[in-house]
Amino acid sequence: MKHLLKIILTLIMCPLLYYSCNKRLYTSTFHHNKIDREYFLYIPEKLPENAPLVFVLHSYGRYAKDHMQSLQLDSLAEVHKFAVCYPQGTLDVNTGQPYWSGGLGSTSIDDVGYLTALAKELQTTYKLDTDRTFTCGISNGGFMSYILAAEAPEVFKAAASVTGTMTGRVWDTRKTISKPIPILQISGVKDSVVPIDGSMSTEYGWGGAPHMDLVMNFWSTFNHCTKIDTLTISNTIDAYHYKTCINDNEVWYYKLKEFGHDLPTLENSGINANELLWEFFSKY
Repeated sequence: MKHLLKIILTLIMCPLLYYSCNKRLYTSTFHHNKIDREYFLYIPEKLPENAPLVFVLHSYGRYAKDHMQSLQLDSLAEVHKFAVCYPQGTLDVNTGQPYWSGGLGSTSIDDVGYLTALAKELQTTYKLDTDRTFTCGISNGGFMSYILAAEAPEVFKAAASVTGTMTGRVWDTRKTISKPIPILQISGVKDSVVPIDGSMSTEYGWGGAPHMDLVMNFWSTFNHCTKIDTLTISNTIDAYHYKTCINDNEVWYYKLKEFGHDLPTLENSGINANELLWEFFSKY
């Protein structure tokens, strides 16, 4: 009876303590620029050599471990055999909240250096594919993914943003971006935190990029795309796939008409963000 009770309690508690119960999820720190940075790494069972690596960057005010549970990318990683890294940002000195500071131009924190160095370390340690390392992020993490696309395309070969956009500084210096890479953008038309129309305040360096339509036009042009496929998913979702691009890159743009600033799931929006992210990355 005691043994049965222990099993029942374990089954109840494991979803709540996911990162403790899962033996293939590792917690570690990476020392960079005199700071010890925490990260979580999911390694699927029997992961082959040269497997892909996906970075998941958390949103403002949240912690990496929270996104492991909300995004649920690990279940897809187990099936499709890719590693997932959930790095932790530092604390914003203005609010004390965890965030990604890259692209703001007003901090000494080197998030680009940290994430690229960590990616290279994981590639070497776990024998992961240097040509299939990708980044995706939610909100502030989406901003950071655009920064990595702009400043570290030699490490991160494709980037995805969920309810994020480019910072004003990165948008203003877009002509200096050295290499086109595939881009996926998911935006809620009713998002009031990161408005799709580019009206986000420029306070603290976040706003400054134009309407997301223009941002996507930049990336599709930069990737020399010559074809647009318009997808009919539902009456609340407009989707555009820019194709026939340089190096077989593609640019995907999803506009969720009745959606705000949240993580899209099948229940709240009509699409599962985790499945769409991997569908996109798996092309490369």
